[in-house]
Amino acid sequence: MNQNIYVEIFSDKKKEIIDQSRTIGITKSNVEYFNNNIVNIERILWKIKKIEIFSEKKNKEKLLKFENNNEQLFSIVKNYNLKKILEKSLIKNKFFKQNYKKKFSYNYNNYDLIINLDFSNLITKKFFNKKIIKKYESYAFTGILKHEKINNRIARQIFTKIGPLAFLPISERETSIVYSIKNSKNFNNDNFIELIKHHNFIYNVKEIKQIFSFELYSINLRSYYYKNILAFGELTHKIHPLAGQGFNMTVRDIKNLIEIIKTRKELGLPLNSSVNQEFQKNVRHRNFIFSSGIDIIYELFNFDGKLKNHLFINSLKYLSKKDSINKIFKKIADKGLIY
Repeated sequence: MNQNIYVEIFSDKKKEIIDQSRTIGITKSNVEYFNNNIVNIERILWKIKKIEIFSEKKNKEKLLKFENNNEQLFSIVKNYNLKKILEKSLIKNKFFKQNYKKKFSYNYNNYDLIINLDFSNLITKKFFNKKIIKKYESYAFTGILKHEKINNRIARQIFTKIGPLAFLPISERETSIVYSIKNSKNFNNDNFIELIKHHNFIYNVKEIKQIFSFELYSINLRSYYYKNILAFGELTHKIHPLAGQGFNMTVRDIKNLIEIIKTRKELGLPLNSSVNQEFQKNVRHRNFIFSSGIDIIYELFNFDGKLKNHLFINSLKYLSKKDSINKIFKKIADKGLIY
């Protein structure tokens, strides 16, 4: 719409159960892109200046630390707040139209491009059913810690024996938690709260609220498009949440797609299936490599938990002390494999 292209959104008007505990980590470069090219979200961000990684195996010893002269590394935003800002911006835009409960026409000539983000609609079932799926036999539990006021600018991740636990600050008095727990199908909220109390060594907690859970699995779609229909977002690359990179991959995809569209408009070329072909050529291999890298990290820590020695952990600590390697880690985390 910011390229003066008319957009029509088709969706079911379902009564959503809004998970207000879910948060997104957005890298510094993606925040800048979002503010300058989509909509300004600065007022709902909580900026993180340091990341610390711990291991339960070594009595919560710090393994890795990422910081950049007390500058912002990334920001945390609540999904719910981001959704509200985007919806408000859409409603004001003259190029926007919303259709509820209207059967989508499968006459592909009605639209130049069709962008599909739905996991369960007929388009996905018909054209995007070939994918690589990995189930982690885990559930992610999310919640909000209410605690006493602190200077809350450090994100922490603890690799525990049953999965990674992330503490993601969202204010001086609140911290989002995400715990990916193996073999936790029969876990309940009380089990989750007890685990958080056991592993928390930072916050003076008043209460834990807004607890939700969902099954964890990864997806890599084999083909991103069919004719002028483009699969997009988590439909093409759903990953494990341990590194907080799922939404950042989608923002990088948005950058690439918009650049293709802008170039074609400037050259007077039509927006048709060739846009989808170029998009897939540019991003599919990078997304697959990046998501595979996240999976490898998960499996390495998972495997290390079964070992009786500290070889893997000690190797990580050694590598993290190398400035050149530390900079590479931070650059990939911020900008992915595109730059």
